[in-house]
Amino acid sequence: MSFFDQMKKKAAEAGNTDELKEDHVAKAEVKVEIVAEVEKVQTFELKEMPLEVEAAPVIKSDSKIDNSIGKHFAVGIDLGTTHCVLSYADITDIEAEFSQQVMGIPQLTSPSIIEAKLQLPSFLYQAHESELPANSIVLPWSEKPDFIIGEIARSLGSKTPIRLVSSAKSWLCHAGIDCKSPILPADAPDEVERVSPFEATKAYLEHMSSAWLHLHPNAPLSEQDLVLTVPASFDPAARELTVEAARAVGLNHAILLEEPQAALYSWIEQTKGDWRKHAKMGDVILVIDVGGGTTDLSLIAVTAKDGILDLTRVAVGEHILLGGDNMDLALAYTVKAKIEKDGKRLEPWQVQALTHSCRDAKEKIFSSDVISVPLVVPNRGSSLIDGALRSELTRDEVNSVLVEGFLPKVSVSERPISRPRGGLQTKGLPYAQDAGITRHLAAFLAKQQNAVNDLDGIDLPEGATFLHPTAVLFNGGVFKAEALSLRVMDVLNDWLENENSPEARLLAGADLDLAVARGAAYYGFVRKGKGVRIKGGTAAAYYVGIESAMPAVPGMPPEVQALCIAPFGMEEGTQIELPYADFGLIIGEQVRFRFFSSTTRREDVVGTRLDYWQDDEISELNEIEVTLDQDGHRSGEVVSVHLGAAVTEVGTLELLAFSNKDNGKWKIEFDVRN
Repeated sequence: MSFFDQMKKKAAEAGNTDELKEDHVAKAEVKVEIVAEVEKVQTFELKEMPLEVEAAPVIKSDSKIDNSIGKHFAVGIDLGTTHCVLSYADITDIEAEFSQQVMGIPQLTSPSIIEAKLQLPSFLYQAHESELPANSIVLPWSEKPDFIIGEIARSLGSKTPIRLVSSAKSWLCHAGIDCKSPILPADAPDEVERVSPFEATKAYLEHMSSAWLHLHPNAPLSEQDLVLTVPASFDPAARELTVEAARAVGLNHAILLEEPQAALYSWIEQTKGDWRKHAKMGDVILVIDVGGGTTDLSLIAVTAKDGILDLTRVAVGEHILLGGDNMDLALAYTVKAKIEKDGKRLEPWQVQALTHSCRDAKEKIFSSDVISVPLVVPNRGSSLIDGALRSELTRDEVNSVLVEGFLPKVSVSERPISRPRGGLQTKGLPYAQDAGITRHLAAFLAKQQNAVNDLDGIDLPEGATFLHPTAVLFNGGVFKAEALSLRVMDVLNDWLENENSPEARLLAGADLDLAVARGAAYYGFVRKGKGVRIKGGTAAAYYVGIESAMPAVPGMPPEVQALCIAPFGMEEGTQIELPYADFGLIIGEQVRFRFFSSTTRREDVVGTRLDYWQDDEISELNEIEVTLDQDGHRSGEVVSVHLGAAVTEVGTLELLAFSNKDNGKWKIEFDVRN
């Protein structure tokens, strides 16, 4: 029987009734065909082939590639720590009813097997050169992809974690690293090739852009209304790096949206226009977004203008590296302790593998009635089976570690516990020192007690010690576990009851995995003038450090003032020049700029100078290193300038310097952190 006849027979046996043409068969490979979305994916794998031929599968799904011309889409991408999601809606006819769908993203799920899934795991695997045959990682749009990402990366990385790149998004906001340097995987041995957090982010965006083009060949993603989401607490540098990564793959028109806002937009869209029946004048909506890597807190007030309800984002929390990743690691150490009671000791690579296993076990326990899930930890023995270490994760352990450990019942006066840091630390992410999310929430609400003082219709009871939310919207895969969301509501409502306020109600109905991408797509529709828009502008006031020209004093650094360059709530697409002041700008040699931010100083206007401030009201951001173009000046020359600032349409911050003598102008980029 010929090779072609073997393939045709195998296809018939697998139930594939489509005609198989002989010209589809090449000597060394079979092309992969994918037809879009994903509710039901039928696959078959050809086996028992001649040794000189390796075949890739034919994959089917219910949707078809969209070959129509002239369509225009609003597209939202949730660029998550653990998953990426893409949702879209046809807005060719802006007057038509808004209707969107989440795109099934074609990706390798195992060697030579491609499926379209609603989530693209944010993992990148650096395979050994002999680990995977070249034709086993072929994608529909690339015979030789630069990186192995998605479900196959997560699967392979769970077995060989030292080759797995994860949490690139969290590294993107790490003040102490160069995000464009190849540093991931952080704990990998020298023989494993590393990539930068920036490069990993680009890889995820490039995969989704290529997948989109494969399914919409006449509507490139670069020509659509594209919205990327970022944590509300992302600093200006991390926002700039996200936009730059998008531009690097041709997505030049992408704009940014805060994830908690996207979650609320999704909730609004799902109410089908009835959101005003679920919200009222004077409401303060607390959005609690606990994802894989971060805890993101936002407050959105419901106000009224001319009798019509409006939404205004009034506060965001600090950047807290605390989420599902921490929970999985805590479970892994719980199981590790059980294993080591028997005299065995786990190596760091085994703990990493165990962390991935605990994540899967946790999700199974929370989504079913199982009492425990068996775990197998790989070992370096003569036999993979005999050498493996066995244990289990129980429901009681999950509840104890996650509910009591991460969401303890505390009073609203408690604050995150801080401990002295060691002088020497291993290289890693600056995780929150206190895992108690409820303590972080208490600190946030207390800090933002005055956030609604200037809004009509919102009054706190006399003697209130924190801002009182009236409604709660959860977001993030962590809250798929009902035990966790119930605990948060219990703790919050205990606080409210103790200060004589009504209980906060839950805004239900959000899809915790897909809401951010769906909300981002809906925001693209809102930007066309449809639906309600959440107002807010910048989530903080921003300041630049101005160094005094004082004489040198031994042991005393020059005094620094904080000059407000962008007030709280400065809207996208606006530019402000500071009241005239003469500053000296050093040209042509490397200099450093210090920046600060405040989420509480709402009264500061452009040009406000602060000589002194409390540690809890202003935070120093990442230092920026830059060499400004000489532009006809001598290297090291000090040029007389006045300053300005802009919040771009994209949602990034720019510091501008204008020469007082000519038409010289300089922009300080926020993607060059020290």
